[in-house]
Amino acid sequence: MGLALVPLGLAFGVLVTQSGLAWWWASAFTALVYAGSFEFLLVGLVAAVAPLGTVALTALLVNIRHVFYTLSFPLHRVGGRLAKGYSTFALTDEAYALTTSERARSWTGHRILWLQLYMHLYWVGGATVGGLLGSLVPDSVTGLDFALTALFTVLALDAIRDRRDDLPTPVLALLSALAARLLLPGQMMLAACVLFTAALLARRLITRGRTRRA
Repeated sequence: MGLALVPLGLAFGVLVTQSGLAWWWASAFTALVYAGSFEFLLVGLVAAVAPLGTVALTALLVNIRHVFYTLSFPLHRVGGRLAKGYSTFALTDEAYALTTSERARSWTGHRILWLQLYMHLYWVGGATVGGLLGSLVPDSVTGLDFALTALFTVLALDAIRDRRDDLPTPVLALLSALAARLLLPGQMMLAACVLFTAALLARRLITRGRTRRA
């Protein structure tokens, strides 16, 4: 996963310089913000000199999923306030996907913390190199911003492989996306997330009812 973050960071660094920002913005974004998909959006917001209120609202809407991550992220295994603080800051989609898998149930707090730190370093290093080399990449090169989507696709496929008996979940996600696309195309992301959450809650209630009757 760390190696996968290197080309993604390179793509982000190049995107920063091609947006008219100095190369060091790539290092600053990845080291201090470290929010994955929001960082790609932040490049456009900074380049357009968007108001702070717009930036804050966008950050809230994009990263609100992290509130739900904390429900199952194994932060209790990480010892020390400083370590817990950094682990909370470094809670990304990739870190969550790895630390909540079946094979990670026996991981210690030190392993979780070092995993997050190395992923952060890979991300900052890749973005910095991409920012420095961004001027060498022709403006005609397109598709760099798709690198994040590609990584999320890989994470989703890995999650499906780990939970082969839970295939209805991706089916619910697909149906939610299609319904949102048809009903509210202008607010597709928000509508799809709401529908998907409602579907998961409904399935949970139905499953719990069946378990009690059994």
